[in-house]
Amino acid sequence: MQSIYSRLFFNCINCINCVMADQNPPSVDPQAVRRWHQRLAAESAWLHEEVARRMQERLDWIKYQPQSWVHWGPLNGGMAAQTLLQQRYPKATCTLVETSQARAQHVAQTVTPPWWQAQRWLHAKPRVVTQVTQPAEMLWANMSLHLTDQPQALLQQWHQALAVDGFLMFSCLGPDTLMELRTLYRALGWPAPSHEFTDMHDWGDMLVAAGFAEPVMDMERITLTFETPQRVLQELRGLGRNLHLERFQALRGRRWHSQLLQAIEKSAMQLTFEVVYGHAFKPAPKLTVSAQSNISLDQMRAALTRGKAATRAVAKSTLDQHE
Repeated sequence: MQSIYSRLFFNCINCINCVMADQNPPSVDPQAVRRWHQRLAAESAWLHEEVARRMQERLDWIKYQPQSWVHWGPLNGGMAAQTLLQQRYPKATCTLVETSQARAQHVAQTVTPPWWQAQRWLHAKPRVVTQVTQPAEMLWANMSLHLTDQPQALLQQWHQALAVDGFLMFSCLGPDTLMELRTLYRALGWPAPSHEFTDMHDWGDMLVAAGFAEPVMDMERITLTFETPQRVLQELRGLGRNLHLERFQALRGRRWHSQLLQAIEKSAMQLTFEVVYGHAFKPAPKLTVSAQSNISLDQMRAALTRGKAATRAVAKSTLDQHE
């Protein structure tokens, strides 16, 4: 397999074309999404683990050491990445989130080492839940955002699962993903092989709309080359399903399957994946003051705490200047 990639960095800003909270990806079938998220997988896809490894390396840029973190959708995103992150943050408490109860039970069995392994005693046992109840300082979500029909709602869940000043690390697939297979399907007159993927600029806009601050997006293209068409289909089955609303609704026959294999074999037998990485912070909430305002006790305490911290910082800076 070959990996060919390029990177593009930019700071994402809010714009007038920002995607609204009630807008869904137009090509994603909600029922197909629910079926996919109920599925139990024996292991994470190779590409997902590779993307998780690369995203884990990006944590080198962040000097802040979280004391608590959330791993969102580890079964799909990569169980090997869980080990890498535990090694990076050995003293931090970890919570794994699977929204399906069956998947949560499966993950709980997977992340519990046997009693004779040292890992069981060196690291705190992660909690496996279906819903976050305690905000964390980091949320890790690998290769899950493109597999939902409600992306803005999912970003809101991530925002709520983070503590103030906590940060989000996520990855997903971009629009150039499977461009070879899309070209092949169009040439044969077939419906699209997958739903449409969102551009990284739009993800940045949606992050801001969800309440995140200072989003930074990073993109690379990974091209995988295969030896046989059967191996191409095997890789695709591990990555996901066709969630397109206009996908072929009936069962395909042997003749169609044979035609697909022949068409793939005549092509370069390679697949391109555009991988989008995102990083953003959860800022402190802004208090809006009008003629009559309702402010909760927690908001008032947070504002006073920030005010005291800022006063101490200014006082220290003034003393340093006089010394």
